Amino acid sequence: MRYQRSSALFAEAKKYIPGGVNSPVRAFKAVGGEPIFVKEAKGAYLTDEDGNQYIDYISSWGPLLFGHAHKPVLKAVVEKAKKGTSFGIPTEIETELAKLAVSMVPNIDKIRFVNSGTEACMSAVRLARGYTGRDKIIKFAGCYHGHSDSFLIQAGSGAVTFGSPNSPGVTQGTAKDTLLANYNDLEGVKELVAANKGEIAGIILEPVAGNMGCIIPTDEFVKGLRQICTEEGILLLFDEVMTGFRLAKGGAQEALGINADIVMFGKVIGGGLPVGAFAAKAEIMAHLAPEGPVYQAGTLSGNPLAMSAGLAMLTEIDQNPQVFESLSKKTEYLHNGITEILSAKGIAHQINRFGSMVSVHFCEDPVVDFASSAKGNNESFKKYFHGMLDQGVYLPPSAFESYFLNDAISYADLDRTINAVSTIF
Repeated sequence: MRYQRSSALFAEAKKYIPGGVNSPVRAFKAVGGEPIFVKEAKGAYLTDEDGNQYIDYISSWGPLLFGHAHKPVLKAVVEKAKKGTSFGIPTEIETELAKLAVSMVPNIDKIRFVNSGTEACMSAVRLARGYTGRDKIIKFAGCYHGHSDSFLIQAGSGAVTFGSPNSPGVTQGTAKDTLLANYNDLEGVKELVAANKGEIAGIILEPVAGNMGCIIPTDEFVKGLRQICTEEGILLLFDEVMTGFRLAKGGAQEALGINADIVMFGKVIGGGLPVGAFAAKAEIMAHLAPEGPVYQAGTLSGNPLAMSAGLAMLTEIDQNPQVFESLSKKTEYLHNGITEILSAKGIAHQINRFGSMVSVHFCEDPVVDFASSAKGNNESFKKYFHGMLDQGVYLPPSAFESYFLNDAISYADLDRTINAVSTIF
């Protein structure tokens, strides 16, 4: 592979953009080397500025279930753009998308559109605090909910101590209201709740985690969280920015059979355009301005281009629910193929998979939380990533990210990917 133009573009970008990128993982810091710059994409494939083509396993980090440049989404956006790109005034299409989303997702009556997953999670936590009259939240190590101050927290010295900031700019005052637990550790959550009884507004988590690799919750864990929240008057917040409309029509709530109190969306609900949303029962959403006192606003919220893309995407999913079975089978095929190769070559590994999310970890023990994910051999991952890139396969440039398959990927593409794994090892 030749990366000359990508390298030149990266050097130029670093002069004007911090780190040369507008989101840190794109800079390849975790895997070394320099990032490719994408020129265009269609279906299952990316084409970079040097003309190299790759099978894409990130799908813009999740939203592109049907692949890049999906015709119904493109058509909807182009037709809407001809009528104007932004108004800051209500439009009918906002209600159309809201009505469809509410019909597809369990346990929600109303939804508020915002511009990103970060904004959705930030607003949902504020709503939880306003609704309960409590200040503290519990989050889980390794779960990422955007870069809002409340979420950039690392562990304290013990299970029941306050967290502390893990990013400059986050104040100790903010950190004291965020308590940190370990994913799949229900007893640790019980300890935190007991030590902060009557003070916790919400428990927020990725119901199927995607930011420490794909981590699957145990049945005991998610059911236990639901029970704790019900008993203690705590709201259960599902960050479905990745899983919403990807794991099932109703997202992780449907896939896991667990109802959350507030659900956050992004990625798929915008069809690839910048959109986020949060939703709940009418009783909770009634606390949100202008009906209630919890303030949230945004000039570009409900942007007509984003709404048109989201409506086209959700309509396609609603009318073609078989896409979830197709994606799941393709992901299972990839999982089995990679496992067969790595096992035959005696390479220690763990593969986690749920629906169309999957991740490969180079370690001996099962990966069930952030600590076990961090035990993976990062040097092996770096070689794996760059080897696959040279073979024309684009994987997430971090050992702590899930792959997201799109349905434009064919079984021939999957075989080519599996053969690439065999070649590089």
